[in-house]
Parts: sequence; structure tokens; C-alpha cells
Amino acid sequence: MLTKVSDFYSSSILEHRATPKGVGWEDKESQDLRFKQLCRVITEQDPNVKVSINDFGCGYGALFEYLDERVQIRKYYGYDICPDMIISAKERNPHGKAEFIQSSRISRTADYSFASGTFTVQLDSTYKEWTDYIRSSLIKMSNKSKKGFAFNALSTYVDWKSKGTYYANPLFFFAFCKQNISKYVSLIHDYPLFEWTILVRKEGYLK
Repeated sequence: MLTKVSDFYSSSILEHRATPKGVGWEDKESQDLRFKQLCRVITEQDPNVKVSINDFGCGYGALFEYLDERVQIRKYYGYDICPDMIISAKERNPHGKAEFIQSSRISRTADYSFASGTFTVQLDSTYKEWTDYIRSSLIKMSNKSKKGFAFNALSTYVDWKSKGTYYANPLFFFAFCKQNISKYVSLIHDYPLFEWTILVRKEGYLK
């Protein structure tokens, strides 16, 4: 299942290079808006504290570049199943605090973990197979996150769907996280993209 996804992204980045289109997004503006929502799990809790980060499905390292300008990163681990993505990420980000790993799972424990667009491409997997994969991945992300994690997905609240693309019910995943991972879960579905973001914190916080 994941091999087909890896092949899909290899073709994409070879065609579009290290750009938002290379990972399936329209442009940098929408990509940054997406990252802004995810980043709230840190900025609303630890805006001025050095943190370690896992990026599950890191692509060419765009999230690292975004976060590095806005939060204090102590160490960043980027994981991707696509070897061409990892090669591109290492070329773009030869920083000592960024480490890129070709893998289908998170192997390091960090303060926060992210999955941005990681669950979008379903291809010919069944809806149940891909949903089960996401649920399993979220549990593993939680186990490797000391303070919290954030992820996004395309929403079922759309009027058109693309074949081979996964559209997730935000209420289902909100309930899943609330019931199985943490009491402190936020659902964000009010920004102008056809998607949602969920923030999961291990402890509550005061605004």
C-alpha cells in the first residue's frame, strides 16, 4: 500500500521539483496557511521554548523551513517513505538541527509531532484500509510525542471529490482522538481550504 504512495510522490517531485506542487499542493500561500494551523499546537502552548519535532511525511522539508522561522527548534526529525523526497530535503536543509530519515514510522521521541498532508493520497486502498492506517499512525504519533501533535486531512464537507484521494470526517477523528488519546483536543475547520486540522495536547493550557 505504502509502496504505491511512495512511487506516486517520486513521480510528483521529479516533475515539479521541491515546490508545493511537488507534494500535491496548489501554492506556497495555501501551504503556509496549512502550516499556520498546525503550528498552533506549539505557538499557543510553547511559543518561546526550544522544542524537538517529528515531521511524519516530511516531503522536501517545507514544514521545517516554516517552523524554523517561527519557533525555537532544538532538533527536528523528518520522516518520509519516498527516497526522492528525503534526498531533496537533505539538499535544501543541510542544517545540523534537521535530520531526514527514510522510514514509514516515527522512531524518535520529540516534544511535538506533525503530519501535514500525509494522509491525503489513498490511491487504490479501500476507505477502511486507509482509515485504519491513519488511526494506527495517530496512536504511534501520540506515543512518540511528549507534549502533543497535530495533523490535517481533506474534509468530507466538500461538493466534489478526486479519485484516489482520502476525504476524512473531522467529527470522526475528533472523537477518535478524544476517546483514545487525550482529553485536550481542538478541531480547526474555519480556514479557507477544503480541509481541517486537529491539535492534540497531552496537557491542558490556559490562554
